[in-house]
Amino acid sequence: MKKHLKLISSPRTWHLPRKKNVFITRPRPGAHAFSAGLPLTVILRDSLQKAATAREVKKVLHANEVLVDGKRRKDHRYLAGLFDVLSFANEHYRITLDNKGRLLVKKIDDKEKNGKVCKIVGKTVLKGNKIQYQLHDGKTLLLEKQANVGDSVVLEFPNKVKEILPLKEKMHIFLTRGKYAGTSGVLKSISGTQAIFTKDGKDIETAKKYLFVVGTKGAVMNV
Repeated sequence: MKKHLKLISSPRTWHLPRKKNVFITRPRPGAHAFSAGLPLTVILRDSLQKAATAREVKKVLHANEVLVDGKRRKDHRYLAGLFDVLSFANEHYRITLDNKGRLLVKKIDDKEKNGKVCKIVGKTVLKGNKIQYQLHDGKTLLLEKQANVGDSVVLEFPNKVKEILPLKEKMHIFLTRGKYAGTSGVLKSISGTQAIFTKDGKDIETAKKYLFVVGTKGAVMNV
């Protein structure tokens, strides 16, 4: 697999000047979808400007502890995705979306560095009727309480479940795709594959699959 791709062919979720360079680092395949994450080279060089070149990024990764969700990463092509937490030089950031649906590296407080919210995207019944849940970031968990696909879990790194956030009315949600990607609001209703949420007193219709539950009376993290 090629280690670079043409910048003009990179996902539109990557908020980068299209005429700055011809090529950009191709992320290594990982848990997140190609368009739902950023390689560490792009984060450290283009978003945070901690390095000027890809070569400098490699030096930073090998000389300093760069953590993603509390685990050190040295691969400059590693793909950090939606709601992942990146820690570097006593600073902490979360990958989120801006109001145009583009990936954004957002600075967060120390109190948020040890956890995040994950969406349940699948589940499998194991031996002994145990249920294994698949999360949007590739993690798998066994939960003591029953949950449904579409619900979210509040995690403390590495895999401690602090709370289950059900996908239901009045929950605080964040839109991850579609016309309103990057928008947050309060879920009003779900009907089949469609949903209605409220934002600034206005009812907005969207696809149920775009919903990401992030809290009860407000988001449990800075999105």
